[in-house]
Amino acid sequence: MFLSVFDMFKVGIGPSSSHTMGPMVAAARFLDLMRASPFEFAGLRGSLHGSLAFTGVGHATDRATILGLAGFVPDTYDNDKAETALAEIAKTHSVTPEGLPTLKFDPKADLIFDYDNNLPGHANGMILMATDAQGDVILRQVYYSVGGGFVLTEEELAEGKDTNDGPPVPFPFHSAAEMLEMAKDSGKSIAQMKRENEIARGCANSFAKGTARLWEVMNNCIERGLKTDGILPGGLNVRRRAKGIHDALLAERGMNLNAPHTINDWMSVYAMAVNEENAAGGQVVTAPTNGAAGTMPAVLRYYLDHVPGASESHVEDFLLTAAAIGGLVKYNASISGAEAGCQAEVGSASAMAAAGLCAVMGGTPEQVENAAEIALEHHLGMTCDPVAGLVQVPCIERNGLAAIKAVSAASLALRGDGQHFVPLDAAIETMRQTGLDMHERYKETSLGGLAVNVPNC
Repeated sequence: MFLSVFDMFKVGIGPSSSHTMGPMVAAARFLDLMRASPFEFAGLRGSLHGSLAFTGVGHATDRATILGLAGFVPDTYDNDKAETALAEIAKTHSVTPEGLPTLKFDPKADLIFDYDNNLPGHANGMILMATDAQGDVILRQVYYSVGGGFVLTEEELAEGKDTNDGPPVPFPFHSAAEMLEMAKDSGKSIAQMKRENEIARGCANSFAKGTARLWEVMNNCIERGLKTDGILPGGLNVRRRAKGIHDALLAERGMNLNAPHTINDWMSVYAMAVNEENAAGGQVVTAPTNGAAGTMPAVLRYYLDHVPGASESHVEDFLLTAAAIGGLVKYNASISGAEAGCQAEVGSASAMAAAGLCAVMGGTPEQVENAAEIALEHHLGMTCDPVAGLVQVPCIERNGLAAIKAVSAASLALRGDGQHFVPLDAAIETMRQTGLDMHERYKETSLGGLAVNVPNC
């Protein structure tokens, strides 16, 4: 099994990898399908289903789909250009993607939120259609946004498409048990094995540049969040809190006022900064999703700023180790809140961050696996119940608490020798089963939990 670090960590936009980035990616794929088609197209239509319908407005799913059909993609997204494009589309009821003619598209009439008809493949389903001059559909494709910005067509989903397309890799582990066995036989760390797999599929120079960019975007997101205050969009009137907390923490330095647990506030504020940026539609890195994007950067920033002897030279090992764990979770369970609740998003992020921190602090592969297991085990059963469908409450604070759990899990694992009672594979399988048993009200539909017990205004 191979899932690249650049698949697990993708530069994109908030507020959701599955509900914002995924639909935009699906729209871009549909435009490519149209460009390769011999038909003459005159218009576009679409429908959003399941969780994409129920929480689509709060997650800007409609906006992302419209912009995707206009030619925007997450990696190069420019908000100013997007606002201009949206105004033009609203005025002209048309889009003109590169390489295609001007296409009739009135978002209010041609993009439907279908709350009654779920698609069979996944909770996050959408249908995109292209029409001829008479308005008849001549091209149609079903897409599923399966979490973390990953998108599959209904055919790819039915075929069980995986990530093994390409040259063989030297360490093709499908489970944590296989990963540990390969590490033992090779004498290599998890990061070293993951790096060799990456290089087997690409270029060493571009890989180093790519991982450096990932951390740059993550850290820049933290910095923006720490410097920005105000009210988050969406109607809940949630105040940004990261800047105020950070300012207070800076003011308290050197005043001998800090209790030992203040370090938890530092971890939380780094995570909250990222997730406030995400909620505002800013540039983030899926880690492994947008809703969980703050946990891993917070732990990595904690390591660099607060752990004696920390070095930026270890950032790549952190990301590689975290990606290896995230790949196992995605391959054997899910990273989608719409599929398995928040245990699949924040729980996975916490496990990945715990593994990364344990690795850069000298942990053995067995200790790294133990750290990931501890963090994941103590998120099992966590629901996804965003108030008003916005990635704000409880998502922003939840990332801070997940970062604290990750650091605690890594510390506990480093205190042991790697032997422990519950294997990571068992925790991942338990998460999968729990997700199957979880009622859909608690899986990113905003139909249960906090979403119905907290006033939306």
